Amino acid sequence: MSSIVTEQGILHYESIGRGQPIILLHGWINSWDVWRDIMIDLAGTRRFRVYALDFWGFGDSAKPSQKQTASFQIDSYVEMVNQFMDSLGIQSAPIFGHSMGGTVALQISLTHPERVEKVALVGSPIVGSSLHPFLQLAGYGSIAKLIWRYPIMLHSIMRILLAKDSKKVRNMIFRDVQRTTIESFFRSIGDLRDTDLSKQLPTLDIPTLGIYGAKDKIVSPTNADLLKSGVKSVEIQVMDHSRHFPMTDEPERFLKAVNGFLNNHHVHQSNGQVV
Repeated sequence: MSSIVTEQGILHYESIGRGQPIILLHGWINSWDVWRDIMIDLAGTRRFRVYALDFWGFGDSAKPSQKQTASFQIDSYVEMVNQFMDSLGIQSAPIFGHSMGGTVALQISLTHPERVEKVALVGSPIVGSSLHPFLQLAGYGSIAKLIWRYPIMLHSIMRILLAKDSKKVRNMIFRDVQRTTIESFFRSIGDLRDTDLSKQLPTLDIPTLGIYGAKDKIVSPTNADLLKSGVKSVEIQVMDHSRHFPMTDEPERFLKAVNGFLNNHHVHQSNGQVV
């Protein structure tokens, strides 16, 4: 277990491998552990040192107080990644993000392009309206507090949303939600719900990968179309047998897509097709 000290408290991260740094960001009510298998595979190539971070309020990172609610906004998580890179002396790196983490990675790419060599979004919302209606409602404090007061409600809703996911995914989510605070629970998803980066996509001039599960009910896979039509240099992978966690649902195909993207020096789009 490794960590750095930030203004908001401890930032926990895990790392493995040697070589070029890669930064991985997890999604809402999740932790670095969602990337565990991918970290091992990437590090096994002996080309990469892979870092997976826990956002403030999640996993083993600090749980800022109610007075520090801004810590759970997308812009704050962008600053968190900047602080992490500064602390470890990483000038730039590929940054991959799952779900909310991909939205953070995209925002970093738009506001600090000099820090991002390549960016990958995995099941990530570009517009908050693409979130499942329950997740949008969870961003309202009164509803979140009601759910938090009666844990059986949260567990029931999670069981419905994850009913067709693997046991591995369900166990991971139920474990990670236990390490989440009510403030990080509803304020982060509330900020994500109000996010819309679609109009900024044409300004993105960094090689971009979008991976979406065709059966994803948490974040609509139509976000892939936004990337395809808006980003100059983009590769899209829609995985037919995946839901919100394609790295778990189709691990071999997912790893192949990631390795192909990392090995490609140039990615460009012509008439909506990756070539």
